[in-house]
Amino acid sequence: MDSAKLADKLVSWIKEKVAAAGSKGVVLGLSGGLDSSVAAVLSQRAFPQSTLAVIMPCHSSQQDIEHARMVAEKFSIPTRTIVLNAAFDVLLKVLPEESKSPDVSRLAKANIKARLRMLTLYYFANQLKYLVVGSGNRDELAVGYFTKYGDGGVDILPLGNLLKGEVKELARFLGIPQPIIDKPPSPGLWEGQTDEGELGFSYDELDRYLANGEVPAELKKRLESMIAASEHKRQPPPVA
Repeated sequence: MDSAKLADKLVSWIKEKVAAAGSKGVVLGLSGGLDSSVAAVLSQRAFPQSTLAVIMPCHSSQQDIEHARMVAEKFSIPTRTIVLNAAFDVLLKVLPEESKSPDVSRLAKANIKARLRMLTLYYFANQLKYLVVGSGNRDELAVGYFTKYGDGGVDILPLGNLLKGEVKELARFLGIPQPIIDKPPSPGLWEGQTDEGELGFSYDELDRYLANGEVPAELKKRLESMIAASEHKRQPPPVA
């Protein structure tokens, strides 16, 4: 499917999901990254008068904030900026340090940022009777590269069936600013964090695996292990 038809299909899908829920529009987090930029533009096309993008810095890089504002300005997307630094700092003061592993502790603290953003988006969603749009793509969902009840806590995922390469193609068609397309993907949870650096493989490799399974045996084994270990993140809680 070419990018124009894909964009039209996703815009229609967003409209259908919002109408089915009896909602009035959509709200989403605008991080300054590729996926959230694409999700924001599609949302704005679906609901030109009732899309809200929320910029939620939490000890974030200034570049990400500037990129988020760049997208909002270029596409005339209404925004609210909610600075979460103080809320994050207060939680860290009252929460005990349980892990002796610096990496585990850093991840636990970083996930607080994603969950604070989820809380913020649902605050606006409840106030406005909007649905929360997520920006997760097929790659991230497959290997569980998202925070459970954080950036995974959303109502709809318009990019959820698109490989990262397909999202990038769609971004080019939509006119997402080139600096955003070119910069290394990152959740922005700590300084220097990148998706591919943390995952240990490239999105091109993951795209190939999900498209046709054509990756080296060692990487295939690792990916299958990640998919199995993260299955709980893609399913509703089990009921006894």
